[in-house]
Amino acid sequence: MAGYGDPHTVRSFDEELTHLNEMIARMGGLAETQLADALQSILDGDEAKAKRVVEDDHQIDVVHTDVEEFAIRMLALRQPMADDLRAIIQSLKAAATLERIGDNAASCAKRVHVLHESPAVPPLKSAVRMGWLVLDMLKQSVDAYLRRDVERAIAVRNRDSEVDDFYSSLFRELLTYMMEDTRNITPCTHLLFIAKNLERIGDQATNLAEMTYYLVTGKTLKTDRPKNDTSSFTIVEPKHFDG
Repeated sequence: MAGYGDPHTVRSFDEELTHLNEMIARMGGLAETQLADALQSILDGDEAKAKRVVEDDHQIDVVHTDVEEFAIRMLALRQPMADDLRAIIQSLKAAATLERIGDNAASCAKRVHVLHESPAVPPLKSAVRMGWLVLDMLKQSVDAYLRRDVERAIAVRNRDSEVDDFYSSLFRELLTYMMEDTRNITPCTHLLFIAKNLERIGDQATNLAEMTYYLVTGKTLKTDRPKNDTSSFTIVEPKHFDG
């Protein structure tokens, strides 16, 4: 019985599967660039770079549409089964995930103008550090998908709790700064939105890793994904000052 990745008797089908993977690689590269540029624009207060991130988001949308059209045509004309069917269906899911990551990166970049016009707050650098962690997860997850690397995919999935820990810590830090000085409310609120977008990208990178596992093995991971996000339960006691 043929194993996963064995060549097909129809060479053109292999070429189509390769082209589909190349489009996912293109989307992955664009998503990584979008996120990296968004983070750098936040760190530098570079409004021009942030604007380019927002404007370039449509590039990922265009490739996403191409993937959908190509995959649907393959399903209709090739009527694939087993491994081939999984590959095409997972490519549709992967493309949708990468498109959402691009949207999240653009959402982060949209906050740069307000942050640049607001008083500087120390948690900004913490948010960017969280972003670098998420960016590395995204790169590893895309690479795992393209290489069909199950071990790397599992490693990415196991790092999801790191992002949750970072997000929970940053959430508490931002709330503390807002309560200490009302002038911090505006920049910290926008950093909260950025942090949430980054946390979602971490989740989406993990989703992509789980797709890779299913794509290669035909099985879903049975253990629950490790989650450490405690922001929903965070209570920060207000500080009282003697007047």
